[in-house]
Amino acid sequence: MTETRNRAGTREWVGLAVLVLSCVLVSMDMSVLFIALPFLATDLDPSGSELLWIMDAYGFLLAGLLITMGTLGDRIGRRRLLLAGALGFGVASVLAALATDPIMLIVARALLGVAGATLAPSTLSLIRNMFHDERERATAVGVWTAGFAGGAALGPIIGGVLLEHFWWGSVFLINVPVMVLLLVLGPLLLPESRNPVPGRFDVLGAVLSLVAVVAVVYGIKRSAEHGLGPEPVGWVAAGLVVGGGFLYRQRVVADPMIDLSLFRSRRFGVSLATDGLGSFVLVGFSLFTSQYLQLVHGMGPLESAVWSLPTFLVMPAGIAAATALAPRIGKPNVIVIGLGVSVLGFVVLAPIGTDSGSGHLVAALTVVALGIGAMVAVVTDVVLSCAPPERAGSASAMTETAAEFGGALGIAILGSIGTTIYRTTLTDKAPDGLSPGDLDSARDTLGAAVDTAASLPKGTGDALRRAAFDAFTWEMRITAVVCAVLLTGAALVVGILLRDGAAEEAPRPEAPTTEAR
Repeated sequence: MTETRNRAGTREWVGLAVLVLSCVLVSMDMSVLFIALPFLATDLDPSGSELLWIMDAYGFLLAGLLITMGTLGDRIGRRRLLLAGALGFGVASVLAALATDPIMLIVARALLGVAGATLAPSTLSLIRNMFHDERERATAVGVWTAGFAGGAALGPIIGGVLLEHFWWGSVFLINVPVMVLLLVLGPLLLPESRNPVPGRFDVLGAVLSLVAVVAVVYGIKRSAEHGLGPEPVGWVAAGLVVGGGFLYRQRVVADPMIDLSLFRSRRFGVSLATDGLGSFVLVGFSLFTSQYLQLVHGMGPLESAVWSLPTFLVMPAGIAAATALAPRIGKPNVIVIGLGVSVLGFVVLAPIGTDSGSGHLVAALTVVALGIGAMVAVVTDVVLSCAPPERAGSASAMTETAAEFGGALGIAILGSIGTTIYRTTLTDKAPDGLSPGDLDSARDTLGAAVDTAASLPKGTGDALRRAAFDAFTWEMRITAVVCAVLLTGAALVVGILLRDGAAEEAPRPEAPTTEAR
């Protein structure tokens, strides 16, 4: 379906810059805490459980409320929700910075997650309604995607610089000036948009979606930390049951939160799944990146973050290339090319070993990020273009939720595969003379193996360290092959299912059939 060509003006492009700033901060808050964790742990002295909730409260609430907030923005106005979220994000940032005990910080992180859940779908749905020209919208979505990637990269860098000079709370206070800027410029630059016939807000559906997403993500994270067992499986199963109830309610409720008829379009469903897969491989493999740089090559957190920077900085180049190519060769072809480039990156990564230079890892992952950036920019634009403007918030939330689920699954599944390979390989390669206790400790994680090696006599310790490094790089190689295979399969699916012209221009989704509540 060809949209009316209505070119954006200066106001829209400046407004986009303001929107992207908020995206950068939302993404930064996912990564900046990792570098501040040792400092706040020393200051606040949290228990192990409290430390986990300090780390996870933000991500859980963010993921669980995306669909709710996207739908709420469709009803009350996306700009209104964005500004309310900006105010909440600024206040919660101050609370986090001034936290005097772990409980206060957990509450502040949870509030940041709630506010962050309003920002991501609001910004993307506003872009859908600010840029009516298809090529301009594709460019705007690409800039938006680059903002999220840039935030994830800048978080550890900015956090490291701030922690060199200030206390740990400074990593949260950097949010405040940007949110003030958004509150001042938002009403001037951003048009209000909403669903003209929104219907009633489904409170029960909102509760079901929150419980389902949080339960599944929590179970996945627990399985990544402790392996498959009754507890994580129970959480995932409970989340899936509640999620099934949520989907059933969306079929029968008069005013559904998500329009299930969107999934009748192959273009929408395949693009959404591909978006999740991109997060799966990129976030999942990041588990190995920092350990390789810090433990195998002995870098500090800030140095390893700087080495990782090219991986994220190259994504705008992939996004720009995809935006330029899509009108010429078609969006499905660009998606396939992006996936193919990422496959090439993982193929380059597959031979990595203990003696490989840091440049080998960074160069390979830079190629991966180049392809993923190109792919994500296009599939996000495809998902948005499939949804009618009045459902832009809901569609935006679904893309973000797919990315969140993809990242969580990547950490759990790739982490579990890697852990199994590491333990099996180290058991076979461990030097003679290790006590059963030392071997069990070394098999737990690479960090534990390095610590164990440091406590042993030099010869035995050096042999254990070499064996652990070899086992770890072997798990990296196998995981890289798994990622390459998955991305190759995705490229084939996209090439087959979206190859025809009819798939390129999907019909407008029909209005959902409604029944009595």
